Amino acid sequence: MTPRGFWLLLLFALAAGTPACSSPRAKAGDIEVLLRVDGADQRIAIPAGSTVQQALDLVGLQLGALDRVEPPPYTLLSDGTVLSINRVLERFEVETLVVPFERQTIRNEALPAGESRLLQSGENGEQEITYRVLVESHGEVSRTPIKTVLVREPRPEITMLGAQQAFAPVTMEGRLAYLSGGNAWIMQETSANRRPITLSADLDGRVFRLSPDGEWLLFSRQAAPDSSEINSLWVVQVAEPLEDPLPLGVENVVHFADWSPNISASSRYVIAFTTVEPRSSPPGWQANNDLSTLTLSNAGAVVSRQIVLDSNAGGQYGWWGSSFLWSPAGDTLAYARADAVGWLSVGDGQSVPLLELIPFEPPGDWAWVPGLAWSSDGATIYFVNHTFLPGASSPERSPVFDLTAIHPTSGLLLPLVERTGMFANPSVPSAELGSTNTGLLAFYQALDPFDSEKSHYSIAVADRDGSNRRILFPPAGELGLQPNRLVWSPDGTLIAASYREDLWIIDVNSGHAERLTSDGNVIAYDWKP
Repeated sequence: MTPRGFWLLLLFALAAGTPACSSPRAKAGDIEVLLRVDGADQRIAIPAGSTVQQALDLVGLQLGALDRVEPPPYTLLSDGTVLSINRVLERFEVETLVVPFERQTIRNEALPAGESRLLQSGENGEQEITYRVLVESHGEVSRTPIKTVLVREPRPEITMLGAQQAFAPVTMEGRLAYLSGGNAWIMQETSANRRPITLSADLDGRVFRLSPDGEWLLFSRQAAPDSSEINSLWVVQVAEPLEDPLPLGVENVVHFADWSPNISASSRYVIAFTTVEPRSSPPGWQANNDLSTLTLSNAGAVVSRQIVLDSNAGGQYGWWGSSFLWSPAGDTLAYARADAVGWLSVGDGQSVPLLELIPFEPPGDWAWVPGLAWSSDGATIYFVNHTFLPGASSPERSPVFDLTAIHPTSGLLLPLVERTGMFANPSVPSAELGSTNTGLLAFYQALDPFDSEKSHYSIAVADRDGSNRRILFPPAGELGLQPNRLVWSPDGTLIAASYREDLWIIDVNSGHAERLTSDGNVIAYDWKP
């Protein structure tokens, strides 16, 4: 080949290959848009009539779940449109905060007035807050808390402040527990020897019972303000040093929870209780009228739970609820409701009605349920009977309430004391320590028996047949009591009661009374060996 021919062939080859090395050009019918993403601009050609989403698919651009695009993906694009992609990143951050401890003061009448003592040092708690953080190209745009966890509860600082009054110490048998200012206290050997056994300041007083041996306290704690529950059941050992309470996993106990008088050979305890369902309307619950038992080990752990009586209507005014009381033998429980009294077997839940009552028609959102007491030998049940007064507008509105006894087997009814009032709350001493007063019956006597709902009361005692009635407390001319429980000392010689919201003990034989507290906050108490 001649040199001239070679150069002609080379020029032809170069001319043929030039189009393969040039940038692609827009075809007819394409439009051009500006894609702005990740800090860079890029011009792209797309077919006319394309949407934003089709343009992104054409260039193979994937959006994250939180990424934002302008204009929206369904928008039809026109020539020269600016297509902006705003990348959004998500992360989670955990912030740890200190929860300051509270300072609490407990009045202690065992210390002289003005003296203080640190009972428990305070300790801050710890709280973790998890935030959801969104970050765009120009920085953080939102920080939202999504979870809060209390890692460690703060421990309050508790200072005991002396409030001792000029009361002479009183020697006593057993352990006398009382509830004051939301905490449980115990007196032992002498009224001057007292100490707290709870520090939470949230006991509501609905349940407050010492175990038969005086080693444990069963109590109810009010629920947190944001809770849908009413309260919960707990136990705590009474012996020193201060022990942590143990939850029983039972909520909404309003009317009854108590220890069986029997402790098994294996040192196990049994607790019976009844429950309600919380309601927003008065009185704040709907009673289940049920009955269950818990068996506890000697360490306070729940061993078993058994249903004795299923939920039921509970008769007239059943929405309010029923009350129960263990027999001295611990094999049966007496029950009371607005329209009946009876007893049931713990073993099989068999119920034995004893007497239909005339239900009292209350003037508000509550119902009257008679107080109960067993005789120390278990042969008699004492209760308050609503009786008809001739001339009353209706039997249900009769103001007459009489103290009555009934034999749990034969159903034999024995009227004892007339016109005691609806809140007579009879009580008898235990025969456990061989007291000479087991034949006595204590009860509240209304000062105005025809308006006993609003009346103040005196404390009276009588023989078990209702004879030899006498008023014990308060002295004549003094303001009466608001009826509460009447609790006998283990030896049956003293009765504990609250008067003007302080704890008093009254000698049954002499009528001599001693005031044990002065803080005016006592709402519950119990006394065991």
